[in-house]
Amino acid sequence: MESKRRLVVLASGNGSNAQAIIDACADGTLPAEVVAVVSDHADARALVRADAAELPAVHVGRRSGESRDDYDARLADIVTGFDPHWVVLAGWMRVLTMNFLGWFPGMVVNLHPALPGELPGLHAIERAYEEARAGTRDHTGVMVHLVPDQGVDDGPVLATAVVPIHPTDTLPELEERMHLTEHELLVRTLGTLCARALSHETP
Repeated sequence: MESKRRLVVLASGNGSNAQAIIDACADGTLPAEVVAVVSDHADARALVRADAAELPAVHVGRRSGESRDDYDARLADIVTGFDPHWVVLAGWMRVLTMNFLGWFPGMVVNLHPALPGELPGLHAIERAYEEARAGTRDHTGVMVHLVPDQGVDDGPVLATAVVPIHPTDTLPELEERMHLTEHELLVRTLGTLCARALSHETP
């Protein structure tokens, strides 16, 4: 029986959620290991975080004139080389096509800073904050879901958490509360997935 699940983390920017996963693997909270952090941006801090943890930090940039399908096929080839059990989208800012997703059925997990059916796409925290300021919203949330196809933030939900928006909140205060919730929910959900998979392997 394998003792740890292999995770490839895809992150486009700062990588604080990637860091939360790396830390949880290091301290044993997650029965898993990050085998690579991949970014589509060469200057992503997520790659710096991976390098600091002595993990493979892989930049896969889009080539001039390259189509989404061709990029995703090339990305899939690279990720496959790390033989992951799970591919975790932790701040990955590209919508993946089936040229990638088709290689990892039931294996791609995404984190989105909104509740199911709400605020799909980019800038979800900022949009929730603006709605709260307009008086049409008093909470938002975080969800972790599977990515079976090219739908945007609408795959089968694995876990959710509600985050209140206080009348006195500034946007940075809401962002901080959201990021803390993201870290906790993502690590906890991955822990459940990994533990469930390992239990199924027990003789």
